[in-house]
Amino acid sequence: MTKIHNLSQLQTVLDKEFSWRLKEIANLKGAIRQQSSLSEKTLVRAGVTLLYAHWEGFVKSAALAYLDFVNSQGHRYDELTDCFVALGIRKRLGELVDAKKSALHIAAIDFIRTAMSGRAELRAKSAIATDSNLNSAVFENIAATIGLNIAAYELRFNLIDESLLARRNRIAHGEYLDLDVGGWRNLADEVVSLLRQVKNDIENSATLSKFLRTSTVAGPHQASASGI
Repeated sequence: MTKIHNLSQLQTVLDKEFSWRLKEIANLKGAIRQQSSLSEKTLVRAGVTLLYAHWEGFVKSAALAYLDFVNSQGHRYDELTDCFVALGIRKRLGELVDAKKSALHIAAIDFIRTAMSGRAELRAKSAIATDSNLNSAVFENIAATIGLNIAAYELRFNLIDESLLARRNRIAHGEYLDLDVGGWRNLADEVVSLLRQVKNDIENSATLSKFLRTSTVAGPHQASASGI
């Protein structure tokens, strides 16, 4: 991924990640509409798997893009909110838990004390792990990692866990899927809405500098995206 140094570059990356996924879902909708009843069932099964792939892929790509953006701003640890500080010193935090020697504890504490005034270096790639199982709990952890408010997503946790992930898992295990074309289209619309919400929340966080302990006050950024 190209390094993301400013808000415009972040928005461009998010727009591209969102738009090609939106187009592919729209294309599949059109393909299903033109098929026979038997072919519809096959495409619906394939379509559920595709929807999950876009859910997992977009969340991971968008979160990494945002972390890259925050990392490139050159802020000190003591300027960032706690979730980003934790990303930078998580190795040392692990040493505090795992080490049994006092010398290692002392060294870790010394690092944490002195690091606060140093330039933040966020370990982005290791921070965003979906494990091919992006359920609501994993998503909640990713949201916490990048400082997104999870409250707006809680009403959709059942959608993520049951309507999307559980169905995808049943298909992966060769089980029968009881979902008609109308149900799949509704699921597709819900997934697109989820992706758009993640995109908008990340863009708003970047625009308002919510990664800083004292963020700037500005109007919310409204990302443009065409519906399907």
